[in-house]
Amino acid sequence: MMYGTFRPFRAADFQVKFATATWEKRGAARLRHEVFCDEQGLFAGDDRDTIDDTAIPIVAVSLLGLLADDVVGTVRIHEAEPGLWWGSRLAVAEDYRKVGALGAALIRLAVSSAHARGCTRFLAHVQAQNALLFRRLHWNMVEEKQLHGRPHVLMQADLAHYPPILDAETGFHAQPRRAA
Repeated sequence: MMYGTFRPFRAADFQVKFATATWEKRGAARLRHEVFCDEQGLFAGDDRDTIDDTAIPIVAVSLLGLLADDVVGTVRIHEAEPGLWWGSRLAVAEDYRKVGALGAALIRLAVSSAHARGCTRFLAHVQAQNALLFRRLHWNMVEEKQLHGRPHVLMQADLAHYPPILDAETGFHAQPRRAA
């Protein structure tokens, strides 16, 4: 009898929410470091900056049954001036990128929670290779630019596609995309 290749267990569900617990905030910082410092080499040592002093971290937490297991995705949002919000440092753990729903769910909560807090314009500098994902999620390209030595696109969310989410501390469940 032949068995298929072993695949590590993957959580069947994810909670996308504001990082409220200390372990969630630490997990978001760890994941950002893994993606932006270790994997991509965009920052030497640490990716933290002054925006982190006021930003709201958002996390995607894998659920093992009903218990939170690990931070597997993150993004941060902040209000730069009244009505103008920015999203940045979107990261998904390498083992979870093929899930397909996490990046979009993080973006949805980022924009919708800012919308609930008075956002009239939501912007992000997106790495050029990720611009198509954002366009599919109703974002418009504003301009191309270089940041951290890499091509980026300044993009703006179409708020009409992001109804306000008031309870971002609880957030929502994101299901993985099912294989065809």
